[in-house]
Amino acid sequence: MEYISKTIKSSVLSGIFEIPPNLRNREVQVIILPVENDIAEEPRREIKFGFLKDKVPPLPDSFFDPLPEEELQAWGL
Repeated sequence: MEYISKTIKSSVLSGIFEIPPNLRNREVQVIILPVENDIAEEPRREIKFGFLKDKVPPLPDSFFDPLPEEELQAWGL
C-alpha cells in the first residue's frame, strides 16, 4: 500500500483540522493513507473557450513553419 508521510508545523494544518492544544506550535507527522481504491471523479467543470481571444494577439503564419535543423538538434530531435 502506498502512503505519504511528512513532518510539518502544526500551524499548516490549523485551517484544515482542529488542532489539540498540546499539538499547537509543534512539528507533527502527517501520514496519508488511501481508504478506498476507487474514488469517483469530480464532475468536470465547463471550460469556456475563447475567453482570451481579445487579449492574445493572433499567431503569425510563420509560427507553423518547420523548425530549422539546428533548432531540432538542440531539442534532440
